[in-house]
Amino acid sequence: MPLRTAARTRARACAVAALTATALLATGHPATAAPRADTTDPMNRAFAEAAHAYGVPRDLLAAVGYGESRLDGHAGTPSQANGYGVMHLASNPSNRSLEKASELTGESAARLRRDTTANILGGAAVLRDHADALGLDAAERRDVNSWYPAVARYSAAEGPAAALYADSVFTFLAEGVAATVSGGEQVLVPSRPVSPDKGAVSASDVYAQSADYPSARWVPAYSGNFVVGRKAAIDKVVIHTTQGSYAGSISWYQNPASQVSAHYTIRSSDGEVTQSVLEKDTAWHAGSTNSSSVGIEHEGYVDNPAWYTEAMYRSSAALTKHLATRYNIPKNRSHIIGHSEAPGADHTDPGPNWDWNHYMELIDGDPGSGGDGLTFPTYTTQQSGSTGPQVKAVQTLLNAQGYEAGAADGSFGPMTKSAVQVFQKARTLEADGTVGPKTWMALLSAGTTPALAKGASGEAVKRLQRALTAALGTTVNADGSFGPATETAVRSYQTGRKLSVDGKVGPATWGALQSGK
Repeated sequence: MPLRTAARTRARACAVAALTATALLATGHPATAAPRADTTDPMNRAFAEAAHAYGVPRDLLAAVGYGESRLDGHAGTPSQANGYGVMHLASNPSNRSLEKASELTGESAARLRRDTTANILGGAAVLRDHADALGLDAAERRDVNSWYPAVARYSAAEGPAAALYADSVFTFLAEGVAATVSGGEQVLVPSRPVSPDKGAVSASDVYAQSADYPSARWVPAYSGNFVVGRKAAIDKVVIHTTQGSYAGSISWYQNPASQVSAHYTIRSSDGEVTQSVLEKDTAWHAGSTNSSSVGIEHEGYVDNPAWYTEAMYRSSAALTKHLATRYNIPKNRSHIIGHSEAPGADHTDPGPNWDWNHYMELIDGDPGSGGDGLTFPTYTTQQSGSTGPQVKAVQTLLNAQGYEAGAADGSFGPMTKSAVQVFQKARTLEADGTVGPKTWMALLSAGTTPALAKGASGEAVKRLQRALTAALGTTVNADGSFGPATETAVRSYQTGRKLSVDGKVGPATWGALQSGK
């Protein structure tokens, strides 16, 4: 963006000002004074000290952090764009804010990733660097409205994506923020009228309307991050979580290095929808399911349920109902699936905090079970004459392991029984052709045997979780994330089988599961 001019300083854009008036009427947030630098609260102190050190308005700095992370540093775990901490300092080919922050502050990249105080200082330094590049003088830096172009630059995006990012930050300033962070500390950003100087960004022509879904904005992904056209008919909707912010994720789809995209992205705070890939085209969001699905990303992180707001659920559900009607997609959990449930998925989103029952109710659908066709809360005995989805799961698993069970049609006939018996003999189980707990356990755990422990994720963890559900007779959530509940289940299984009890899955535990013990 070019340097600001005196004319632009006088010509404030009115779009966000109108939004501000609406927000103030709707929210009624009091203009509570923000904590001072001498506060004992660590995050408030970090914002105040960083703001003072780099001459950045404290509330602006906090609003940027809130928009990026909801003020959650995620213990140094990177976002999908390889961004870190409260201020989402990134290290990717198009955004080197982490390296820039290290250069400006003298802090190491490692400390900036994991230490919240250092991360906030780094964010302030990068914002000030953008302000200096834009030519903001001392008086302008004291006016929060003058920072709009610098905030847009902080996004490392261009055009509509950059404006979307900056608009979000100024909406938080307009509406106010009251966030409770780790340790129970409350971070406040008082509401206030805002009238940002948008510089070269024109409020009247930044955004286009989606051609597929009129209530959505249109901010297209980079042409190399999706495929024009489709090889299959649309028969699924895949629900994702961005592992990042709304505007940041939309910007990431525009990054040639990302090699990812989604058709739609939903904002947490108000359910706003942005489309980035046309429905007729194949977005890159769910591997082998891409060609037959529409991908909907939801702003947030899987480990923080606060991102999944009612506004987001309802907006997303309205979109999914629209898609189901348009493409005749059955509204059940075999066709409305999570990313973790797509065949071959190594992701865990939308995770255990996503309320599937509520979502399926909102779309007037059938809650059912997991959309991968293999995940069930319990695994019941299947035998000759049985029918239904669990028979289909047995057939799918047998065929995947090279045991010819015939078509996965959900009908337990002679061919399926014969395949079960051959599988049982190979596992030294009683070859009775009936799929009980031991055979279920062996079938569900079949495959590679990587070492797994707390913190692991992916398809192997899902196989483990399904097998443990069959082995223990209690539901272990098959979300692909090896958390405390999975560790507890592993310990319980190890204890019952007289294995070494360490909560980790190595050769002995895999061997017992795959033998149906």
